[in-house]
Amino acid sequence: MQNENQKTSHQDVVPSVVHFLSDLWFEGNFKEQPLYLQEIFELMLETEFGNDQELRQKMLSCLRTSRNLAETLSPFTDKQIQKACVAIKAAKAT
Repeated sequence: MQNENQKTSHQDVVPSVVHFLSDLWFEGNFKEQPLYLQEIFELMLETEFGNDQELRQKMLSCLRTSRNLAETLSPFTDKQIQKACVAIKAAKAT
């Protein structure tokens, strides 16, 4: 990641996000990721490693990010998301 004060353009950020979403789409059902993470984290919390405040904060942050992504993309089908990613990648290539 870049520092806050460094300038990036819209053209730099959007293709990177599209590439990320496109890769995510091929990873399987990303809309279920928050549930997977929650299950993993709940099991970790039962261990000695889970008794760490900083780790708990990181886990909650990760869950929030994953939930936000899933909620943002939930109105769309996997096919719609894939089609949008392909279209944006194609537009960038021209």
